Amino acid sequence: MFIGANAMLFSLRKLLTLLLAMLALLALPARAQLSIEITGAGANRIPTAIADFQGEGLLPQGVTNVIRTDLERSGLFKLVDTGNKPMPENAQPVFGDWKSRGADALVVGSVLAAADGRYEVRFRLYDVQKQVQLAGFTYLTGAGQYRPTAHRISDVVYEKLLGEPGVFSTRISYVVKSGKRFELQIADADGGSPQTALASHEPIISPVWSPDGSRLAYVSFEAKKPVVYVHSLTTGQRHVVANFKGSNSAPAWSPDGTKLAVVLTKDGGSQMFTVNADGSGVRRLASSGGIDTEPRYSPDGQFIYFTSDRGGSPQIYRIPAAGGDSQRVTFDGSYNVTPRPSPDGKTLAFISRNNGRFQLAVQDLASHQIQVLTDSAKDESPSFAPNGRMILYASEIGGRGVLAAVSLDGRVKQKLSIQAADVREPAWGPFQK
Repeated sequence: MFIGANAMLFSLRKLLTLLLAMLALLALPARAQLSIEITGAGANRIPTAIADFQGEGLLPQGVTNVIRTDLERSGLFKLVDTGNKPMPENAQPVFGDWKSRGADALVVGSVLAAADGRYEVRFRLYDVQKQVQLAGFTYLTGAGQYRPTAHRISDVVYEKLLGEPGVFSTRISYVVKSGKRFELQIADADGGSPQTALASHEPIISPVWSPDGSRLAYVSFEAKKPVVYVHSLTTGQRHVVANFKGSNSAPAWSPDGTKLAVVLTKDGGSQMFTVNADGSGVRRLASSGGIDTEPRYSPDGQFIYFTSDRGGSPQIYRIPAAGGDSQRVTFDGSYNVTPRPSPDGKTLAFISRNNGRFQLAVQDLASHQIQVLTDSAKDESPSFAPNGRMILYASEIGGRGVLAAVSLDGRVKQKLSIQAADVREPAWGPFQK
């Protein structure tokens, strides 16, 4: 009788704790957003004038400054002074005036109130030198959607002028640690509009986006051990993918989004397995006498890159995704970990130890040439932008975790931080569909 009463009381306490945790999550405010500092610039920046959008005072905040900031922080555009005067969006520009100001491209736009309570955001992009219109679109948006609309315009400008997709409309995830509280956050690529997907008093690590951007896989210690979850960002629901005896860690999505590579110790040692996204179909990928960890699929799904100490020191290898013989990929230095292939599969980003400093490096997979991109000492968790132009990673400044980003050529550098909080475990999401 005493045992039964205790068991019932324990169950009620667990239920109450769960309900309180759920209410706390529902009540979570969005935390302070990441602030960005930019240094460096591309070798050839495009001089671009972005005139103030007419009528943008109808919105809570304007779109012009978001577009300017997007393009400027890419390091590939040089903003030309427009005098902060709106230019009629439907009027032909006086190209000679803009050419005399040094502009090669011009963006003009307007905001109009629509009949249904929403707003029409119109814009045009011109080639000043050729005196032709390159693009022109109208977006219907709500008052609270001005930032996504501005990011979409930035993406169009970027693609029309550079010939490759922009990533301003993409999202990033990261973990914020403040005191004893951990929060998995989702934000715009510029750090704006942060939202909390999960809060816990236990660590959250290794978030990774599904290929379609609708789910995150991550490792949570809320069960007092590492367990792999898949979390739907549309519904907020999640399910366990791997909770075996021992450690469950390092999830990585297959390019088709149907399965994940994970690292389990259920059979002894740290070894790689694949598992369906619903948690079924666990299959061992390889066997070795060393520690195999940090798997990541190649973009074509043919290989899985991973870190192993099977050769005596941590190095990067790859194995066919269906299993088979492994091949060593890195040979320079005695410590190379956390492989991240670029979206085009031509470059491998990783963390390399150089004279006691852990730095972000890239290797051309065809020539095997390596370039160290950072001068910091505690880099970790690299993640490519979906167009392959930038790499987001975690670092440490003054004992506090910050995020940073660097262009593939090392010229453009950004620091993203939140005051009085550690920020780690970044992951750059895919293109929005």
